[in-house]
Amino acid sequence: MQISDTSGKDSVLHQILPSHNPQLPNGARIAEISRTTSETDVYVRVNLDGTGVCNAATGIPFLDHMLHQIASHGLIDLEVKATGDLHIDDHHTNEDVGITLGQAISKALGDRKGIVRFGNFLAPLDEALIQVALDFSGRPHLSYGLQIPSQRVGTYDTQLVREFFVALVNHSQMTLHIRQLDGINSHHIIEATFKAFARAMRMAVEIDPRRAGAIPSSKGML
Repeated sequence: MQISDTSGKDSVLHQILPSHNPQLPNGARIAEISRTTSETDVYVRVNLDGTGVCNAATGIPFLDHMLHQIASHGLIDLEVKATGDLHIDDHHTNEDVGITLGQAISKALGDRKGIVRFGNFLAPLDEALIQVALDFSGRPHLSYGLQIPSQRVGTYDTQLVREFFVALVNHSQMTLHIRQLDGINSHHIIEATFKAFARAMRMAVEIDPRRAGAIPSSKGML
């Protein structure tokens, strides 16, 4: 299926491969999306039932490193390829990778039947301690509590951490709370955040055998 969005100044093409129903025997939850605008060209493939294999090439080395954390600790297989206007700065590419990854996760989850839905994790990394709680609620919301002391880690603008999660939350339709309990090293704070997010997401997307394929909501839908 292809969805074309020509609103605004950007022409966007989404190519979405339908995910399998997670309740089917051996049904892998996989989605693949290509998103092209006048600023970036992003391709994401995600397998929520993977083993942590990651191939990330965004042109932003620190973002690639963080995507590896999501795959490794979330036990998802992730392929991300992106080109963008990095001669301006990393903002557009960073944001559009978050958008496309969020869309891929949402598509791979399908109607979200049978999933645990909620996840939380407390991740230490040396002096840093980060708590993440999330809910695949269908209602996008980000509560962001990081206080990153430096403006950059390597060449990466640390303000872009929040922008990545804003984009991811809006397009995966999750509620996400990030709390920093301790930490003084910027790299440690950010990496612990991505690790905690990965483990919380891993918990939330797991299939709950007691659900018997039902929507995990008292309303009957998400």
